[in-house]
Amino acid sequence: MTGIEYDDFLDLEYEPSETELVCEFTVEPGEGMSMESAASRVASESSNGTWAALHVDEDEFTDLGAVACGIDGDEITVAYPADLFEEGSMAQILSCIAGNIMGMKAVETIRLEDCRWPETIVEGFPGPLFGPDVATEKLDADDRPVLATVPKPKVGLSTAAHARVGEEAWLGGVDLLKDDENLTDQAFNPFEDRLAESLAARDRAQEETGERKDYLVNVTGETTEMLERVDLVAEHGGGFVMVDVITSGWSAVQSVRERAADHGLAIHAHRAMHAAFDRLEYHGVSMRVLAQIARLCGVDHLHTGTAGLGKLENEDTPGINEWLTSDLYGLNPVLPVASGGLHPGVVDQLLEALGTDIIVQAGGGIHGHPDGTRTGARALRQSVDASMAGVPLEEYADDHDELATALEKWGAETPR
Repeated sequence: MTGIEYDDFLDLEYEPSETELVCEFTVEPGEGMSMESAASRVASESSNGTWAALHVDEDEFTDLGAVACGIDGDEITVAYPADLFEEGSMAQILSCIAGNIMGMKAVETIRLEDCRWPETIVEGFPGPLFGPDVATEKLDADDRPVLATVPKPKVGLSTAAHARVGEEAWLGGVDLLKDDENLTDQAFNPFEDRLAESLAARDRAQEETGERKDYLVNVTGETTEMLERVDLVAEHGGGFVMVDVITSGWSAVQSVRERAADHGLAIHAHRAMHAAFDRLEYHGVSMRVLAQIARLCGVDHLHTGTAGLGKLENEDTPGINEWLTSDLYGLNPVLPVASGGLHPGVVDQLLEALGTDIIVQAGGGIHGHPDGTRTGARALRQSVDASMAGVPLEEYADDHDELATALEKWGAETPR
């Protein structure tokens, strides 16, 4: 017989192996708890332990205990054996490393900050089908950022109005039209009608501009319905689908990834609800970890923030983007998306902060242009052209009226 107690899950001399999943947490111990006691309980509850001392027959037991192996101030490190996890099941992994521990009395607060994913786990996930290659394989943005827009208002437009706004934006120089997170299949703008009419407008815009364009249609819904919508996108000749990955759930995302691959479709990941996990600095799951999960599950684009230049924000956008595009055992990278409150006047600062291998998405910063959507799209494209050429926006605006009007309206201010 072998015994299992909390102390068995703490070893500050332990060195994690390359095959283990290593997680970093910020922890405030519960009342009366030392950091060591809290750390051991986190490791226990997230692996094979329990609050009571156990006696187990060694012949009928595989030791899958995690080890709390580091304490540095309010940060703890926990190493998990790879055999603890079901291959290719993100739901099961998260039930371990971000499950019951989030509500334990042993911790006042706990936040999962970062993970080091071993090859033994990574190889069970597909990763992105395209990643940044969408810029050249599906669009004509090989030497600049991809540009996207959401019609505004984001819900309430009729199908015809939605497609008309999209066509104007495409004609002005945008590459991608995108649904927003809460537009799916409502009576005022039914999914299949919107898909068909928007792709017809895309085809007209492609013919007029000579540039490849496409549509990020929101397929979010019940999982079976999502898969049927993915099939519809392929039948209508679309090249992309959009999924609200957090509200849909990671298992649903994995199902969509498999079906999208059957059709050669790229997945645009909207992160609606992420702030319920990552907004508090002391509790929840960081955006960095959510981004890691999204890459493993196979999205091609992911919204990651605007480095403080938009209306929506999270921690360390540059660091997250760097991880999404780093080498990870041959897994394709993800193309980061900067969105939320952007307009032509901040594009130069955005590209300086985040680089040019991104999608720049502007909604109100296009459609709110005094001269309309097509002109607003031209102004955004001009701001990118100026930034890529190293020309100050104000100087470039001297010969580009569309950009000049945008700068007069918004300047370089960031919205709140």
